[in-house]
Amino acid sequence: MSAFSTCTAAGPARPLYRVQRGETVTAWMVSGLVATPFPGVAAPAEDRVRYRFINGFVDVGDLPCRKAFWSSMVGRHILPEREWPLGHVNLPGSNRRVEFTHFWHVPTHVRRWLSGCFVSSVRRRVRFRLSTCGGVRIWVNGEEQVRFEPFQRNRASEIEVSILLQSGDNEILLHSEDLAERDTVWFFELELLDEEPLTVVLPVAMDQQEAERLEALVRDLRPSRDVFVGEPLTLVFDAPAYRDLPVSVEIFSHGHDHAVLAREKLSLKAGETRLAVPHPPLPDGYHGVTVTVGEGEAFARRSIDAAFMASLAARPAPALLEDRKAEALRFAARHGAPRIGRLLAMAASGDVEQQAFADIMEATLASIDRRDDCSDFIMVPLLWLVMAYPETIAPPMMARIRHSVLNYRYWVDEPGNDAMWFWSENHVLCFHTSQLLAGLWLPEAVFTASGRRGSEQAALAASRLGLWFDAVEPHGLAEWNSAAYYPIDFIGLLAIEHWADKTLAGRARHLLDLIFEMVALHTLGGVPAGSQGRSYDKDLRAGPLTELAPFAWVAAGQGWLNGGVASLPMFAASRYRPPERVTAFADLKPGRAIEARYTQGLEAAHLVLFKNEAAQLSTVVDHKTGKPGHQQHVLDIRLAGHPMARLWVNHPGEDDPWGSQRPSYWAGNGILPRVAQHCDLALYIADVAGARLPWTHAYAGRDGMDEIFLEGDWLFTRSGRGFAALFAANGLEAVEKGATAGREFRSSGPVCGWAAVVGSGDQAAFRQFVSRVQLTETCFEPEIKRLTLIPPGRDAVSLAYDGALLIGGVPQPFSHFQPEPQMTYDSELAGFAIPPFFA
Repeated sequence: MSAFSTCTAAGPARPLYRVQRGETVTAWMVSGLVATPFPGVAAPAEDRVRYRFINGFVDVGDLPCRKAFWSSMVGRHILPEREWPLGHVNLPGSNRRVEFTHFWHVPTHVRRWLSGCFVSSVRRRVRFRLSTCGGVRIWVNGEEQVRFEPFQRNRASEIEVSILLQSGDNEILLHSEDLAERDTVWFFELELLDEEPLTVVLPVAMDQQEAERLEALVRDLRPSRDVFVGEPLTLVFDAPAYRDLPVSVEIFSHGHDHAVLAREKLSLKAGETRLAVPHPPLPDGYHGVTVTVGEGEAFARRSIDAAFMASLAARPAPALLEDRKAEALRFAARHGAPRIGRLLAMAASGDVEQQAFADIMEATLASIDRRDDCSDFIMVPLLWLVMAYPETIAPPMMARIRHSVLNYRYWVDEPGNDAMWFWSENHVLCFHTSQLLAGLWLPEAVFTASGRRGSEQAALAASRLGLWFDAVEPHGLAEWNSAAYYPIDFIGLLAIEHWADKTLAGRARHLLDLIFEMVALHTLGGVPAGSQGRSYDKDLRAGPLTELAPFAWVAAGQGWLNGGVASLPMFAASRYRPPERVTAFADLKPGRAIEARYTQGLEAAHLVLFKNEAAQLSTVVDHKTGKPGHQQHVLDIRLAGHPMARLWVNHPGEDDPWGSQRPSYWAGNGILPRVAQHCDLALYIADVAGARLPWTHAYAGRDGMDEIFLEGDWLFTRSGRGFAALFAANGLEAVEKGATAGREFRSSGPVCGWAAVVGSGDQAAFRQFVSRVQLTETCFEPEIKRLTLIPPGRDAVSLAYDGALLIGGVPQPFSHFQPEPQMTYDSELAGFAIPPFFA
């Protein structure tokens, strides 16, 4: 497809649409991705973090690749390319941006060409606000008129621009590019500033009505269920198909390999709103799904996610930890994801599948040799494997492993031109652990990047690990409760506990004990949950399918196993035993309720947890109120009746419900709220004035609920014996259409007060709970941003955005600044001044 055929591609039907002031131009023909490695010149990097770990953006300076990009690519001459293969057609939809956000493991120059057609009745100059992560150039009728190249990594920049249109058709060619380093937010947004509308030709050979229908089909696409249990995927479309339409479906893993699990070509018949996808059996997991509707130039594409499980029943667990470890190893050896951890499970269990072993080892060494980002996560289990089970590896392969280990880059002081991330809490730990184990394995060999002998590498790594523990032990972990990053912490800590000297091993054991205690406290019904320092949509909505979930099964005998092998095989192959109290915390006996308070991280995340046998409420309080958020998950409810029974409240950080930015639509917060909690009641005050999306919302995992209904400004839910209620001062509107139908409850307005309450019992107790909540007096004063609740027969509970939590007029400051959880309420003990309000 020619880049300059957009104005004529649609034929005489002239499919047009009008862009109004404040709207964006999103109708484009888009080329395929042009991706070129761009490493720059190898050089050491800076360590600006110096073991002070925070959540959010960390300015680590420009890597060699970006320095080279600045010097050679910015402002260069670019010839407009008039011919390129069509990659896809971008039609107007729910996303105001034209988005190419993705993850690249090595430095890569990425770019795309886009073609459009603007129509004007007169010669006129049109004003836009151009926002981008990356760089943009625009040619109008062959003349370059716009050049905006901020190239700020993952930080949006904007400028006001104008283009001169001639009377009639105006052929628009746009070039968007960026330097991709790891997770890369790459987009542009072209917002019309003029009062006079802009007429744009749809870049497809169809009339406007058909284009709108096609776009609506994919925009509102969603899976029919939160989790498909022993059944194939079913897709739901809000609008019925207006004619028979071809549909292509690709299901892929969210693992590092993004392995394609199924491809199907189907037909959505005219009038149908549901499409069953008869794919082969899939491994349990929260998988990506790419759906393409249409064919030729007239197609639209959407990527969504869906969870798949063979059974909802929790896995029976042997009584002894050793037996659970052995079973976990056997499971991982046969069903683990194609990662190095599976090979460790094979070796430790004696169940080696030779071809899979060889294929996974090849992929592992290729990643290490490329110095892929996150390759430090696989280096540690690789070294564990060769040190503990060398007999499983043939001599030629062992020589290759030795070569890869010796040529790896272990820290920023060693020259490199990769995009490996050295500066977060988990990466620092894994790089130092890799350096330690590599030095212990090859003490006399010389390591290429550093020029040091292995013994020197090990000694230096031990010193650096001491600094890491010095930083983490007094404060705890910045990435608290993270379903994504606790398993990565386990990679380093389990290896240190197993292979390091007595002092380091003891420090690792102490921190492992603490993490397992925190995981157990936040585990309900076998599923780890709770507020999190860093969260992703794929973990929040995955229930028992996260990398962290199987640790609850092995450690406490509760829950499920899955294909996650980042660190579980290391735990199962190790001597480490979690504290005995883990089991009791993970599975409270009926009638018991507890509250725990503690602080995690250098930035002092004040954590509160309340749980009983069937419901759990978890928050981070007073955390960066009013500041831009990152991946902090601040208020979380988990109910035990179903593994997917979960609710939370957040301010969306992007437009697309299926997006992957940080923060995203569901994971993290665009603007962080003011939060406080006492036992079973949490208060949440949002002020998102001026934000891109000036409202807040709640997620409810509908499949996990036995009952869910709105009464006034309250949302009530029950799952088994656990129940919860959410209040929004601005009212709650159930979203009934679109990607989030049935699962999203919005509260309009930038300033809003929320309350969250949990309880447990039988159905009669639930009715009493509902009645008690409905009798609660609520008052939100938006002008001073203060929320007050008065439960029946109890003192008033009040929270101000910039003030203290008050109960009965008495301030209740958070005062538990130690990293170890402290019980501040236990129903089995006496002496607590203020008991729960509803539970």
